[in-house]
Amino acid sequence: MSAPHDDVVITGLAATSPLGGTARSTWQALLARASAAVPLTEAWAADLPVRIAAPAAVEPGPLLDRIQARRTDRAAQFALVALREAWADAGFTGTAGAPGAPVAERVAVVVGSGIGGLGTLLPAHDLIRAGDTRRVSPYTLPMLMTNAAAAQCALEVNATAAAQAPATACAAGADAIATGLDLIRAGRADVVVAGGTEAVINPMAITAFAAMKALSRSNDTPACASRPFDKKRDGFVLGEGAALLVLESGRHARARGARVYAELAGAGRSTDAHHMTRPHPSGTGMTHAIERALTDAGLAAGDIGHVSAHASATPAGDAAEARAIRSALGGPGRAVSAVKASAGHLIGASGALAAVTTVLALHHRVAPSIVNLEDPDDACDLDLVRGEPRPLPAGSLAALSHSAGFGGHNTVLAFRNHRPAPGVVGTE
Repeated sequence: MSAPHDDVVITGLAATSPLGGTARSTWQALLARASAAVPLTEAWAADLPVRIAAPAAVEPGPLLDRIQARRTDRAAQFALVALREAWADAGFTGTAGAPGAPVAERVAVVVGSGIGGLGTLLPAHDLIRAGDTRRVSPYTLPMLMTNAAAAQCALEVNATAAAQAPATACAAGADAIATGLDLIRAGRADVVVAGGTEAVINPMAITAFAAMKALSRSNDTPACASRPFDKKRDGFVLGEGAALLVLESGRHARARGARVYAELAGAGRSTDAHHMTRPHPSGTGMTHAIERALTDAGLAAGDIGHVSAHASATPAGDAAEARAIRSALGGPGRAVSAVKASAGHLIGASGALAAVTTVLALHHRVAPSIVNLEDPDDACDLDLVRGEPRPLPAGSLAALSHSAGFGGHNTVLAFRNHRPAPGVVGTE
């Protein structure tokens, strides 16, 4: 068991994703078993080996000030849109330090990204190669930096405690949330806006992922392309967007009578140290991350009623993850979902989107089902949620969200049902 900590709670949620422009619409589409994958109609996609993706449901640029949008990479634009939703959802008005908002020196922002401003880098490179250097924006470097989204979000709400940007590939969004947990536990912040963002639906990213055989090539049936845990799975569908959570110390949330969705009870991390792009076949690294998250949260395997799996629909990845879940949690007893089947793979934002939907699963007591799962792989022997969404058992106390990234990164977040103190307003 870990040492006791002040509880860390989630008071705000946001998502701008391929399934919807808000956390609410994303959640509703997920429960409705929607698929966000569509054919790419841009001219640049015509000759690519993969011509499908899951673009964001709502364009971010028009939601921002015109000048701000022009000086901000698409990934940071998504983060800013999500930030505004999360901040308002937590009940804050104005920037940090203003009436109705927390003290600026006690607010931090942690926004991860796996790739960063590729959408800014590539056009600038094309201009330079064409000899048109005058058209290269003076904002190019601040736009393409991996920390740009975190910095822009800190500017937006006047967060001066910290602005950090994990870059742990597809685990970056989950890593950001784990870092936010650490900041609050260490007493360095009372409020942390944490999550991830990504925007890399472009020729380079698609071609490179396709060359690795990481993407599904079901170009003729995009809605059925992402098939986590299915025998016919052949890779993921590239998505884009952002998802953020507002984390708060329990004391701070109780003092202002905040609505609470759930507790972020703990986190576990590990590294496979096996291969740059393939997980260890045994799932050992993932197992360690799950076990560490349970220990950090003071939970037992039997407390877990729901798992949001990384489930990228790659043959090796899903099988290794299934072994890890069985090894760490034992046999059946928890409903396993896979958000990427519906939303696609948001790379650095994927772990944050999974965290948002895991919190909502606990909050609403229902596990989303896995679309396109028609013939489960025998190597993925888990209690996979198929058909309609499944109500969580009444005694289900907690849920896990697992993220994995190139480089062998594994991050597991443990969420627990909120337990309000006597006389304190709890969840809606």
